[in-house]
Amino acid sequence: MPNPDLFVTMYVRREAVLSSQIEGTQSTLDDLLAVELEPRLFESAKDVDEIVNYVRAMNYGLDRLTDLPLSLRLIREIHGELLQGVRGANKQPGDFRRDQNFIAPAGVMDIADATFVPLAVPAMKRALDNFEHFLHADADLPVLLHVGVAHAQFETIHPFMDGNGRVGRLLITFMLVHRGVLHRPLLYISLYLKRHRIEYYERLMGVRHAGDWEGWLKFFVTGVAETAEEASRQARAIVALRERQREAIQAAGLPTNGLRLLDVLYRRPLVDVNRIKGELGISFATANKLVEQFEAHDLVREITGRRRDRIFRFEPYLELFDEDSDKLTDEQNPGVQETTPA
Repeated sequence: MPNPDLFVTMYVRREAVLSSQIEGTQSTLDDLLAVELEPRLFESAKDVDEIVNYVRAMNYGLDRLTDLPLSLRLIREIHGELLQGVRGANKQPGDFRRDQNFIAPAGVMDIADATFVPLAVPAMKRALDNFEHFLHADADLPVLLHVGVAHAQFETIHPFMDGNGRVGRLLITFMLVHRGVLHRPLLYISLYLKRHRIEYYERLMGVRHAGDWEGWLKFFVTGVAETAEEASRQARAIVALRERQREAIQAAGLPTNGLRLLDVLYRRPLVDVNRIKGELGISFATANKLVEQFEAHDLVREITGRRRDRIFRFEPYLELFDEDSDKLTDEQNPGVQETTPA
């Protein structure tokens, strides 16, 4: 990609939405973009704050990797970012659990009926020490197998009272960046895990109950391969779309600011006139005229129907992400919950 930094924020947002949806969050990519544009929507935006936290945790972790090794300390810090001020904020954010927890179907509160009971706290601490050593001690192991084993082991240790699944999926990205396989987070494995959510849980349980590492690792590396292929196709489609749009803007004789606005839209595909005014450093009237010209050329679509405070959606770009924005059906969502004994 000639300028991946132009698109990387969108990939981070997409991974945040998909990983959060695996845990039952119902907010969508459009919900996240709307809240980023108008923070006042936070109070009425369902559970989008959990996705906002995921984006922040991803960016925080990637920044910290430049001066802090992949470690238990970093994992705790990421967890603190993830649960700050959202559901689970009362469950020791940033700290490993001090009590027993268990995984069970929604509504089940008795540990005797649990689907899986992780290690008790003393054994959990020993397992975490081993886990941290494993993060750095197996450089000879093929990278994807190393990452796959680490993810399954982290989910099995289940060291937090809440948020283990999201932290474990963040860990996949951090390990791939740490090992130099990814230079930017342009791979969202959560799309595959969401599409195959039931098998995802079954494969992890197969490791825990039957030691079926081979079954889990085949599932995991297949997911990485499929996700990488999709991300590659999507990246090529984004580059081709951008080139077509740049040519169309120049052919239509739109002002020079048209190309600058196009770059803004790839970073922020939901905008209003004030956002454009601020991003381009132009007057409100000039920004308003420019976005109306974009609308006339089908580059953006006004989505509020209002005469004031209008919001414009960068339709052609977001359509490239719409295919993976479906919500889970009841069959795909078994309603697993993390809890503690009553």
